[in-house]
Amino acid sequence: MAKIEDTCRDLCEATEFAAIVTTGDDGPHLVGGWGNDMRALGISEDMLIFPVGRYHQTEQNLRKNNRVQLLVASKKVQGTRSPGQGYLLVGTAEIVTSGEVADAAREKFPWARGAMVVRVEDVKAQL
Repeated sequence: MAKIEDTCRDLCEATEFAAIVTTGDDGPHLVGGWGNDMRALGISEDMLIFPVGRYHQTEQNLRKNNRVQLLVASKKVQGTRSPGQGYLLVGTAEIVTSGEVADAAREKFPWARGAMVVRVEDVKAQL
């Protein structure tokens, strides 16, 4: 069943930035990714892909616990009460440094060492 559809898809197509949260030994760890970078690598019904340059702590955290949360938002998408909508996307992630997805990330982003593949399991509207 598709998780990224309708308003959530519109939002992923409009967002400038995604906040990405993993959990490590010291608790939550937050990094960001650009919306344009995510869109360049593709948005499917249940998957997002981000190019990875650094993200070293994120990668370490994902090796121990692959659970991830992302927050995306945009004022360009109509919310339930006012202009602006956000979504919390929950799922699992992994950083890949070889294979087709990693090669595609390096082709579009020469600075990338691979890609972070996020498999979305649930979405919740925010704002």
